[in-house]
Amino acid sequence: MLIGVPKEIKNKEFRVGLVPASVRELITHGHQVLVQRDAGKAIGFFNEAYEQAGARVIDTPAEIFAKADMIVKVKEPQQEECRLLREDQILFAYLHLAPDPQQAHLLQESGCIAVAYETVTNKQGGLPLLAPSSEVAGRMSVQAGAHCLEITHQGSGILLGGVTGVAPAKVVVLGGGVLGTYAVRMALGMGAQVTVIERSLPRLYQLDLQFGSSIATIYSTLDSIEDYVTNADLVIGAVLVPGGAAPHLVTKETLKKMRKGSVIVDPSIDQGGCFETSRPTTHDQPTYVVDGIVHYCVTNMPSAVPRTSTLALNNATLPFVLSLANHGYEQALQRDPHFLNGLNIFKGKITCKAVADALQQPYIPAAEAL
Repeated sequence: MLIGVPKEIKNKEFRVGLVPASVRELITHGHQVLVQRDAGKAIGFFNEAYEQAGARVIDTPAEIFAKADMIVKVKEPQQEECRLLREDQILFAYLHLAPDPQQAHLLQESGCIAVAYETVTNKQGGLPLLAPSSEVAGRMSVQAGAHCLEITHQGSGILLGGVTGVAPAKVVVLGGGVLGTYAVRMALGMGAQVTVIERSLPRLYQLDLQFGSSIATIYSTLDSIEDYVTNADLVIGAVLVPGGAAPHLVTKETLKKMRKGSVIVDPSIDQGGCFETSRPTTHDQPTYVVDGIVHYCVTNMPSAVPRTSTLALNNATLPFVLSLANHGYEQALQRDPHFLNGLNIFKGKITCKAVADALQQPYIPAAEAL
């Protein structure tokens, strides 16, 4: 199979779909790889390394999209990239379609086979291709929040861990999944007072076993969310509905009751955000203020540490890229029901129920579409 790796063009996105080591694995299995010139340059993966691994370095994305059987990316294709996709071409990337009807429409129009990292599952019920980015985002969300609490960023001027004789900041994490767990770890490591709010009692039990009395574990209700959020210095939105739009757990009314200068960080913004006042931001302009509350809602947060994020993502995605290349999409997806869950759009049809529901579009099961 001929695999194409275009350079990412989203704002401040320096990650790359395949690193040279992954390219070498694909070449060893008899495949061909096209990599856009300087696709990995910003993070130390130079054109020469790709050529030594066996790839051909191509100058323009148009040529890659025109020739490749499969496009491997990190972030969702931008409008100009969507228009380069061809009928029957495989797209393998993060898509986050639920809050993005325009992208969904363009992918449907292209006739491509769009497989989303974020809806591939595993036997344990996890999301193995989302987990690496969730781990990075969880850790970074606390770093970003601590930075935003500084007075120069319109925060309340609170040091997350406090100092001798001064209480630490109160951090509330909404959701106890992968992202939430790493946010908790980071916040604890920085000395904050941490509360995690989660609706799954088994997950709360696991968090209690993992962290013990270092954190407070609270069952999620409207009352508990309002009580803890309004008294927090930093709130991390770590809620996930696989493939679907994130629920708005914190309303405008609740936000108005928060202390001025408090901060919310919303990594779930890729799926629409879990704060009613959330809207997508970029690394160039990461924050805005509503009712005195600083909002950090960068849609590609892990791209701030792109080398780490790229390597972690490639570790997870490479076996799936190899499966698609070795067996073709039909056999690769049909032989693995968990991989099949990653199929979001198939030749104009929406094949992920959560996406279809969020976009209020017709849904056809992936197995039926194939």
